[in-house]
Amino acid sequence: MSTVEFTTDNFESTISAGGIVLVDFWASWCGPCRAFAPVYEEASVENPDIVFGSINTEDQQELSAAAQIQSIPTLMAFRDGILVFRNSGALPKAHLDDLIRQVRALDMDEVRAQLAANPA
Repeated sequence: MSTVEFTTDNFESTISAGGIVLVDFWASWCGPCRAFAPVYEEASVENPDIVFGSINTEDQQELSAAAQIQSIPTLMAFRDGILVFRNSGALPKAHLDDLIRQVRALDMDEVRAQLAANPA
């Protein structure tokens, strides 16, 4: 599956739909973003059960501000509507693959219990 372009129209509904959603915040002028793009695209093909989305920070400034993006690329991972990972900087393929394995392995009942015990 190729990446989905997120906008204010589809971001929230996709995140809250459940499952695993990865989001790459990027810009066309960003060298590390351009280097990470093929790694991210390859992972999207290898993991068709995961939604891979991208947000162009230049075109989607409202979303970028809401996500408090201060450097790019920034990668976020959501599972069942919960943000479980956030990192700035391009990940090598092996690290992205490892992240995907870790997000798949999460015990979401435990994550929800931890969130309930420690509200933000």
